[in-house]
Amino acid sequence: MTTRREFLAGSASAMAAGSLTRLVGGHSMTDSLPSPSPRVAAFENLAFGLFVHWGLYSQEGRGEWVQHMEGIPREKYLQLMKTFTAQDFDAKKLAQTAKRAGMKYLTHTTRHHEGFSLYDTRGLSPLDVTHTPAKRDLMKELVDACRAEGILPMFYHTTLDWNEPTFNGDWDAYQTYLRKSVELLCTHYGKIGGFWFDGNWSKKDADWQETQLYSVIRKLQPEAIIINNSGIDAMGRGGHPEVDSVTFERGRPSPLDRQGASKYVAAEMCHTMNFHWGVANKDFNFLSPAHVIEEFCFARRAGANLLMNIGPETHGAVPEYEAAALARVGEWIELHGGSTGVMYRGRPVGIEGEGDDFALAMDGELYLFITDLTATSNTMVHSSGHRGAGKRAFRNVSGTYKEVTWMDNGQKLNFAQDGSTLTLDATAYPYGTNTVIRVAKVR
Repeated sequence: MTTRREFLAGSASAMAAGSLTRLVGGHSMTDSLPSPSPRVAAFENLAFGLFVHWGLYSQEGRGEWVQHMEGIPREKYLQLMKTFTAQDFDAKKLAQTAKRAGMKYLTHTTRHHEGFSLYDTRGLSPLDVTHTPAKRDLMKELVDACRAEGILPMFYHTTLDWNEPTFNGDWDAYQTYLRKSVELLCTHYGKIGGFWFDGNWSKKDADWQETQLYSVIRKLQPEAIIINNSGIDAMGRGGHPEVDSVTFERGRPSPLDRQGASKYVAAEMCHTMNFHWGVANKDFNFLSPAHVIEEFCFARRAGANLLMNIGPETHGAVPEYEAAALARVGEWIELHGGSTGVMYRGRPVGIEGEGDDFALAMDGELYLFITDLTATSNTMVHSSGHRGAGKRAFRNVSGTYKEVTWMDNGQKLNFAQDGSTLTLDATAYPYGTNTVIRVAKVR
């Protein structure tokens, strides 16, 4: 993942191109609206995924960019392979962590920017897990565990490589190496849900030979979702025609305007539990369960997925705090319909709420998301600066409804409809209850 804006080639031009979220896939706008392909529609229904960043850098405990940030020489850095035991790596526990959180897919780093592969490259590179004390194909363990738990496995793969000599020495040779690496992932692990690429932003003027790379996937994994991260500052930027989803890195998504696009492209926000993607032992600035719930809701408000990252510990153990926090998110999801509920199948329908309030529709019913009933950063009972209980209006509502109830306790709410405006009386939480964002079901 990217962490430094200074390293993002072309970030200024990406920022200036604010209309890029309106030009999905780089196509001009007309009056037509495309429909999602079956694989893209299925991806949108997954809604919530677990991102996992783990590699040699995890032994240093200073984030996944430690080699680049600290200027560690290649020879010295690669000594970490000698102590890479993966003794605590438990693919089953990773998959169970995702399942407990309500996540339906898991995207794991197979190779990050350091160039070290967590899979058997079968002689393609000496920088892989089979050349360490671990001597295990960890990605094989991962896909098996995911399938056992009903989680869809997806692979992250860097396109940037700090330790592969051809990256800066022989560009065509590097692209061949990259394609052969991806071909291995396409052919030895069964059906893969998708491929998540990251690094093209490092050389904005280079020919990344995307058509050739994606052709490998389309030939061997035709139903796989293809994502290529556009970088921190290029929120929702379109890309190659074969890309199936745009990305929003650590930024709340805005709805995509798909008018005139020749292809329906999904959206995904990737976020991390602190300010690093790999484990960072001195970073105490972790997100709360409430924060993750908000990010998930606001992603779905825009019709986007949320891919939430954790960084396993030195030898692969699932971090306790992150696992516990995400489990609380899973409990919130269960309270709101579980794995087949509105957080997965609900879709925005153009209804406008006040402030951050919004609506999703599913199966002919509306779900109104009421924000700011209580302050999220000040737990004093009489704190100010938030709207609190009271009337909340939603506009552009079509149809007539008979009942509005809170999903958390079934309480019926007073409401009124005036033309296309529905106004409900949002009551306060009962003492001892706070669901962060309160959801009312309208039918």
